[in-house]
Formats: sequence, C-alpha cells, structure tokens
Amino acid sequence: MGMTLRELADHLGASLSGDGDRVIERCAGIESAGQDELTFVSNPRYKSYLEKASAGGVLISPDIDCPPDISALVCEDPYFAFRNAVIALQGFKQHPEPIEDDGTGRSRLAVIHESAQVDEGTRIHPHAVVEAGARIGKGCHIYPGVWIGPDVSIGDDCILFPNSVVHEHCTLGNRVTLHSGTVIGNDGFGYATHEGEHHKIPQHGTVILEDDVEIGGNCVVERAAMGETRIGRGTKFADLISIGHGTTIGPHCLFVSLVGVAGSVRLGHHVVLGGQVGVAGHIEIGDCVQALAQSGIVSNIPSGTQIGGAPAIPAETAKRNAMAGSNLADLFRRVKKLERKVDRD
Repeated sequence: MGMTLRELADHLGASLSGDGDRVIERCAGIESAGQDELTFVSNPRYKSYLEKASAGGVLISPDIDCPPDISALVCEDPYFAFRNAVIALQGFKQHPEPIEDDGTGRSRLAVIHESAQVDEGTRIHPHAVVEAGARIGKGCHIYPGVWIGPDVSIGDDCILFPNSVVHEHCTLGNRVTLHSGTVIGNDGFGYATHEGEHHKIPQHGTVILEDDVEIGGNCVVERAAMGETRIGRGTKFADLISIGHGTTIGPHCLFVSLVGVAGSVRLGHHVVLGGQVGVAGHIEIGDCVQALAQSGIVSNIPSGTQIGGAPAIPAETAKRNAMAGSNLADLFRRVKKLERKVDRD
C-alpha cells in the first residue's frame, strides 16, 4: 500500500516541500524513479542528476538544492531515511513456507535429530539437517541444504540461506544472517612442519557470531585451535571473505568482498576494510581504522587511522604514490634521457 509524501515525511521525520498529496508506491534509484516512486541524493556529487529526475519525491540533505518541479523531503541523513522508506513501502524479504510442511513449520523432508531443540515459529526447509544437541531459537528460517552440526546454538530470528554450514559447538546470536555457501567453524589452517612435512594441529576451539551479524555468500570463519574466533555484534561481511582461526573482530565492522584476515588478529570496533584487503596474522588493528581496497596490513595499526597500499601506509601517501607510479614508463624514459644528457655534458 502506498503512502502520500506528507505521510512519508511524518514517518521519516523530514520536512516536506512540494505536493504532499502525491502517492508514492515504491522506492527507486534516481536515474530510473518515476512519478509514483521516491528516490534520494545524499552525496552532493550526484545533485546534477536531479535536473533530469522524474521521481515523485526525493530525500535530500539541507545543503542540496532541489528543482522546484520535484517534491523534496529534507532530512539530515537521506540515505538512512531512504532505507526506512523502503521498509515502510516495501518491507523486508518474505520467506516462503517449507515444502511438505508437517504442521509445525518443519518440512517432512528435513532431518532433525530427536535431541535437537527447535523453538516455535522456526521454519526448516527440505534437506536441511539439524544434528544432535543443536538448539535453534524462535522465528528462524533454515533453508534447504543447511547443515547445523552437533551442539550448535542458534539464537532467535536468524536466517540461514541454502547450503550454509555451521559446524559443531559454534554459537550464533540473535538476528544473525548467513548467506548461501557460507561456512562457520571449519578447521583453522593450522599445521606443524616437521622434517619437511606438514602435520595437522587439531582444531578444538569454536566460533561465536554475536547479535546482528550478517555474513555474505561463500565466506568462511575458521574455528580456533583453542579458545574462540569471535565476530562482534552488528558486523557485516560482503561475499568471499576468509577469517582465520583465533581472530577477534570488534562490533560494527564492515568488510568488503575478498578480504582475507589471517589467524590471531584483533580488530577494534567500526573497522572498515575495502575489497581485497589482506591482513597478516598476530597483529592488532585499532578502532575506526579504514583501509583502502587492496591494502596489505602487515603490522599493528593505531585507532582512527586511514591506510592504503601494500604494505599499508597512511592513505594520503598511498594515493600520492599510486599517482606517481601511474606512468612509470614515461618517468623511466625521462630519466634515461637526462642520464644521456649528463653523460654528454
């Protein structure tokens, strides 16, 4: 059901300029939004798009001017307001009911050990397996092909998408999401090399994902050899990320795709790692550190630092180095020319 712009402005805490009676049905990007859709501009770099926009309304910050033919909803954080508008107009993803439901929300084609505990409101789809001693809280969705190992503990309102795996003795808090193909708690990469051969070190630790963690597709979080690997509350991963054994990641971190973190690393809160960042083992990264894409972090990083490059250095220096190295062939030719001139003189 749609909402008028006036209703949306009240719901989002925005001030309205324009036609408050216009009905908005959905949200859309600024280049494609139509007359019954709401869009947003949060970055001044994109304000030029407003001149060609056909949206019924736009969420903007106070420092952005809106053309008079577009209704504006002005607020301090347009991106977050847009998120709330999407929820108000379109809601969250709806999960299907299990095929062959046995009347309890569990498919007859799922395999659930008699000693496992599954709380009310949890849906378990075909060909999911829940092993002995596992506990699953209320309101979870366990999709086809999921394997939940022995003595795993899963909190309330978790979503495990198809073919995700949680190995034995691991713990997931409330509202944790695992996307397809992700593995939690496989053996850490631990070997003792003796006389030229690599001998496996048994991995007897565990993995703990705290509340509101979301892990993208085809990620791996290794169990510790002893103790725990821990992902702090509210931390979000994109796809194809590997976390080594015994690592501790603080709350509300953001990791972009293809990040690799070795074992026994400690990261603080609100750390942001760009795509393809690599982190060496046994180091500490402070709070609110930001690493540019493809950074190679090989030593301790103090809190509040922005870094880039491999090995990682202050971000501004890394950018200047990248610019200087963008045409090394021309620089080489100029140096050779100068060398020949010096030799002639």
